[in-house]
Amino acid sequence: MEVAVLGALLIEKSAIEAIIDILRPEYFYKPAHQEIYRATLELFAKGQPIDLITATQQLRKMDKLELVGGPSYVMELTKCINSASSIEHHARLIVEQAFKRSLIEMTAQIQREAFQDNSDVFELMDRHTRQILELTANGTRSRPVKGADIVYNMLKDLEIEVANPGAIRHQRVFTGFFDLDQITGGLEAAILMILAARPAMGKTSFSLNIILNATQTFGASTAFFSLEMSKEDVVYRLLSMISGIDTKTIKKREMNEEQVQKVRNAEATLNNLYIYIDDTAAVTIAELTAKLRRLVYNEGIKIAVIDYLQLMRATERASNHREQEVAQITRALKQLAKELRIPIIALSQINRSVESRSGDKRPQLSDLRESGEIEQSADIVGFLYRADYYGITEDAMGNNTKGITELILSKHRDGETGTILLQFVAKYQRFSNLNDTNFPEPVDDSDTFRALPAANIRLDGFSQNPDGEDEEESDDPLDLFAP
Repeated sequence: MEVAVLGALLIEKSAIEAIIDILRPEYFYKPAHQEIYRATLELFAKGQPIDLITATQQLRKMDKLELVGGPSYVMELTKCINSASSIEHHARLIVEQAFKRSLIEMTAQIQREAFQDNSDVFELMDRHTRQILELTANGTRSRPVKGADIVYNMLKDLEIEVANPGAIRHQRVFTGFFDLDQITGGLEAAILMILAARPAMGKTSFSLNIILNATQTFGASTAFFSLEMSKEDVVYRLLSMISGIDTKTIKKREMNEEQVQKVRNAEATLNNLYIYIDDTAAVTIAELTAKLRRLVYNEGIKIAVIDYLQLMRATERASNHREQEVAQITRALKQLAKELRIPIIALSQINRSVESRSGDKRPQLSDLRESGEIEQSADIVGFLYRADYYGITEDAMGNNTKGITELILSKHRDGETGTILLQFVAKYQRFSNLNDTNFPEPVDDSDTFRALPAANIRLDGFSQNPDGEDEEESDDPLDLFAP
């Protein structure tokens, strides 16, 4: 087949156009055939005709003519075929055989490395999984498509959406924050969103709110990777968000009978939601990749949150160049989002310099901590900012800032940027869309609790004191109220 393809290239000058986006030199088994094909590619790139004489001259220039067997071998190639009509079919068969050889080599390499005592199994799996995916991508490289065909398919999707609302929208994940969803159109598959803020601004709370909304309101399976809090503390927060009882009250068991019933109801709600929580500390990018792949393929995960970026590691070994490591992790997360076709939200810290800044202390892109690669790789970068946290009681227009949180979209690769205002009730740490009339005023714990729509629930819990230490050791929250 290799001889047939090369012979066809040498007898018909336009034959290369049929296979140039299919066949690579390394796909040929015989080294001599690789060099001959490289020579034809060089001629094509220079706009020169491809035939027996020009190919021989090009091989001589490349100092490869004797390596391939001399002019006599190149001449023999043209005697083995009369037409180039089957060249594309033969080229695809060559690609198939090359991929089989690659798989054989990979499996042998996996076996050798797996027997080594010092091998990192997660890194091993991640590296070879990437190689297989790259092999798959090479084998399915797309060819140019007519613009008219693209328009037809787009309008066809539009007709489906009009006839069956929601049929196409499932490809995006909605957050439940109306202004954010309006700007982004929902979080699109394959994007990396960075959510950054100073400590105590509510990064974890906001991301958990998105997770709960995506699951409870829009039916998406979700994953939350907590590198800082235990999985029990994450569930405490979710119980608080659903029940309307603050985390401290639940953890300290300081509840009356009515409140216990609310938590039981919250437990029943949570049991029916597809939220997967992992609290592995200092997880490496290889471990995260392996876990998230399994969740996507086995559980149908539609969105994932990592809390937070600076606590991840690129490898098991500690790095002395933290900025380079964070850059490597950020690039890997973006590649993972593209591979799995899901949005990934990574929380991030910002520099302390914002605290010493005069004025309103709103964060900006230059405040992102440890790596400019974060800004470069992210599709969306958002900052959380609460003016009243800094004792600023009025904005520039004289409006009261109490209870107002700003979500500042400083980068949006495919759309507009701007600031989204959210309403905040301190007692329950709940956030909602600013002008949502369904959002109730704070009520006493003894009053009847009025359930909020999922889009209005927001929590920045009390599981840690100001020094960052746990108030008390917690058990599994879902077992606390069993008879």
